[in-house]
Amino acid sequence: MSQSVGAVRRILLRSGKSPFDVFTVEEALHRDVFATNSGNLLFSDAAHKILSTPDTEVVSNGIATDVSAAGRINEEYDVFVVPLANAFRPSFEASLQRLTRLIGKLRIPVVVLGVGAQTGVTYDPSRLKAMEPTVRAFCSAVLERSASIGVRGEFTERYLRDMGFRDVEVIGCPSMFLNGDRLTVEKKAGALTPASRIAVNGSHTAVRAGLHRIITRAHARYPNLCYIGQNLTDAKQLHWRDTDSPAGRITQMPTHPDHPMYREGKVRVYVDPVTWIDDLRGFDYSFGSRIHGNIAALLAGTPATVLAFDSRTLELCRYFEIPHQRLDRTPEDTDPAELYERADFGALTGNHRERFDRFVRFLDKNGLRNTFTHGDGGAAFEQRLRSLSFPAGIRPWNDIDLASLTTRFGFLQQRISELAANNAQLKRELAKAKGSAAKAAAKAAAPVTPHSVYRRARRIVARPLRRALQPGRE
Repeated sequence: MSQSVGAVRRILLRSGKSPFDVFTVEEALHRDVFATNSGNLLFSDAAHKILSTPDTEVVSNGIATDVSAAGRINEEYDVFVVPLANAFRPSFEASLQRLTRLIGKLRIPVVVLGVGAQTGVTYDPSRLKAMEPTVRAFCSAVLERSASIGVRGEFTERYLRDMGFRDVEVIGCPSMFLNGDRLTVEKKAGALTPASRIAVNGSHTAVRAGLHRIITRAHARYPNLCYIGQNLTDAKQLHWRDTDSPAGRITQMPTHPDHPMYREGKVRVYVDPVTWIDDLRGFDYSFGSRIHGNIAALLAGTPATVLAFDSRTLELCRYFEIPHQRLDRTPEDTDPAELYERADFGALTGNHRERFDRFVRFLDKNGLRNTFTHGDGGAAFEQRLRSLSFPAGIRPWNDIDLASLTTRFGFLQQRISELAANNAQLKRELAKAKGSAAKAAAKAAAPVTPHSVYRRARRIVARPLRRALQPGRE
């Protein structure tokens, strides 16, 4: 797509939804707008804001990869920006292959923001060996269309360099630059007390690996402890009491209806980053194994400590100098007050501007303008965001009130009507297809007679002869 002087540059951004799309909780869960993990929206929303300048239009394309859309993308957009998290992992390989096929058909620049490889905290890449050809194909396709590839941290950088790639830059995650070079995190109190408001987070894997014991003890000590989940499974448990999945049946998760924190209403899941960050401003502290759960707290100015469980969390903590310690080295009787006391945010905030400048240089090298250097610092973005009304964090479904039932059953009735209409349409198409198939079969089975052969020969031979013998034809 050629861009004329003064024309608005159009950026296609891989993200579950635009920051300005407002969905009801039911619709958001039905569409899975955050691609199974709400942390994805935290960094895609940040990328949307960062890239929004007066001469740029940023458009979300959704998470699903449609390879057949390559022609349209080439015609309508100037660049394809792909924020990624732990994309180099076996469970994401098929998705990475589809994304590579799409990129291979694009003629426009493709810029990757903060991709990461996922393995254990020891940084052993052996589990990624089998998917190395897929990673190599992806990086090669991207680097044919950009100056460099941005990775999350030290492990991913070494992983790609060991494969022979040189144009690799550590830039962290765009989520940390939601507010540009500004990042203020301060302890509101000298120490945590039983009255402190504390947020805790964790993946299903980390919870089963022992985090649940730390959560259980913290729940007993701190009445205002609140668990903040991130997975689609967590959200469905809170809103629908849905436990019909392997992850949904883990009773150690505070999002499970049988867990005491669920029954006490001390669990949340957020569909939109703006409400997530806003609510965390009211907390004194956040801790747990979720990197973006704790980044959301830091963006809110709330102190946080990450209990690193794998390479994706550990390398980001090291790069951004976020207070952290390995979960496997954290005793199960650890008190959040101990983590809070040890947490030092001087390096995190003191070196933030240097990291932001490095991120901007990466954008500049790849031809991307940013709102903090080339725009209004995100003021228009924030004004538009604040003009919208987003749903509050999802709470456990403990109350049977009329409004709650009306909303839920209204959505279910709408879905039943849509499915009934789709089913009726499919039946009509099936009946039509069966009719056509029957006619074709009958025609194929019809006996061949001399009369039918004669008519076919006359149609093939006689008609062209008549046209050739008509007056005026040469």
